[in-house]
Amino acid sequence: MPARWPPGRGNISAVSLPEQSQTQPPQDHRSFQAVHPVSGEPFGPAFALTPPAEIEALVLAAAKAAPEYAGVSGQRRGAFLRQIAAQIEALATEIVAAAMSETGLSEVRLRGEVGRTANQLRLFAGIAEEGSWVDARLDRPDAARKPAPKPDLRSLLVPLGVVAVFGASNFPLAFSVAGGDTASALAAGCPVVVKAHPAHPATSALVGEAVQIAARECGLPAGVFALVFDDGFEAGLTLVQHPAVRAVGFTGSRSGGLALIKAAQERAVPIPVYAEMSSINPVVFTEAALKRTDVAQLAASISGSGGQLCTQPGLLFVPEGETGDRFVAALGQALSGVAACALLTPGIQAAYRSGTAAYAGHVAVTTVQGQETENGLYHAQLYQTTLEAFGAAPELAHEVFGPVSLVVRYDDQDCLSTVLGRLEGQLTATLHADPGELPGLERVTAALRERAGRLVFNGFPTGVEVGHAVVHGGPFPATGDGRSTSVGSRALLRFSRLLAYQDFPDEALPPALQSGNPLGLLRIQDGEATRDPL
Repeated sequence: MPARWPPGRGNISAVSLPEQSQTQPPQDHRSFQAVHPVSGEPFGPAFALTPPAEIEALVLAAAKAAPEYAGVSGQRRGAFLRQIAAQIEALATEIVAAAMSETGLSEVRLRGEVGRTANQLRLFAGIAEEGSWVDARLDRPDAARKPAPKPDLRSLLVPLGVVAVFGASNFPLAFSVAGGDTASALAAGCPVVVKAHPAHPATSALVGEAVQIAARECGLPAGVFALVFDDGFEAGLTLVQHPAVRAVGFTGSRSGGLALIKAAQERAVPIPVYAEMSSINPVVFTEAALKRTDVAQLAASISGSGGQLCTQPGLLFVPEGETGDRFVAALGQALSGVAACALLTPGIQAAYRSGTAAYAGHVAVTTVQGQETENGLYHAQLYQTTLEAFGAAPELAHEVFGPVSLVVRYDDQDCLSTVLGRLEGQLTATLHADPGELPGLERVTAALRERAGRLVFNGFPTGVEVGHAVVHGGPFPATGDGRSTSVGSRALLRFSRLLAYQDFPDEALPPALQSGNPLGLLRIQDGEATRDPL
């Protein structure tokens, strides 16, 4: 049986994997190891790839659990999510040690991620417990209406069914096994099958155990949660193509997301894939803003966590002129003082080398800060080009994942807004300006608004607040469906569908739609929001 933690990597005892993985795999079954992010060498015990037959059994168990879990009260779902948070916090020391070894991320960053993961689980617990997210709507009947009687219509959101979630490489906790996709799907009443990211299998196993313990302690149906391991694409495609899976949550590369979307659309019954894939997060500065922008904070936003954040500002629009020259030079100097960092996976490392080499070798790009790698670690880099050259070279607008930004110098706001309008969809777009300048920046602001899911004013896009108003989504290819968000309370809407009841007896309706409003929900009754009985 594969162990969940590499011996010799910290004072952590080896223990078994979650309950579903206790079966001894065949001796000839393939396995994989974690790869050290700096040395590139495999280390620790082998993790068996979950065989197709076991994936089939896990998905069928989830499908069997789906009707029962959909009927579980919001109070019990909330208790489940709170128990997951408590279990993760109880295992925090082990989880952080595992994640540090497998990802190269700092202890401070990972302990913060433990807190974020627990907080978002509790956020969704509160939403499930309160219950108004189902958007219950009731229209009174009117038998006397002419020319036809008006029926009694009542509708609400109901769970979709089994959700497949893909762990992310850059967030081993907050966007992985018990991250936002899993938390929101469970809150919506959907069983979840997670494909662990192969870059951090031990971390995934520990968090998976926390979820399994919580499910048992809350007395939930077997199959409400499962975890599978794979070092490639087979398990993921098997999940997406399985007829019992009804939706997918994914955070990762554009190529990976597009492959899953294609597979989902080619099914006999297509399903939604909520994929967060690619974003370069443009930042526009006016000359007035350059004089007060904190260059150190900008450098930290570019290079924090090795630049491996989906909202990392990879594209900076800076005015031409001496003020802009000084700003770019100061930013390059600040980045040169940032310690070299580990990049998460060999794939990310290769893409970073290729992307920065393309910048350095481009005829219209100059290097501001471009140190070489050092003992397997990577330095932050900064490059510069003109607005005219950038507009003529679409390849310069492609995401390079890691601690690098491209400065684009402009001298005309009309030309700038035209170029901004040609960018692909983004998770974020940022404007640094004095408030009094905004009336003259309407075209720039409009262009940014059309391309992004979140607009930032005089700040930095890294750091995604988990709350009710946040939008962590954006037009394609930032996400596969720009109408959705993967962070915040609206995230659970992705894993639900509308269902209406017409002329049903009150006692046969779900409690959320009954006339007496026994759950005390905020509902829309004849077009007005109220908690009163009908």
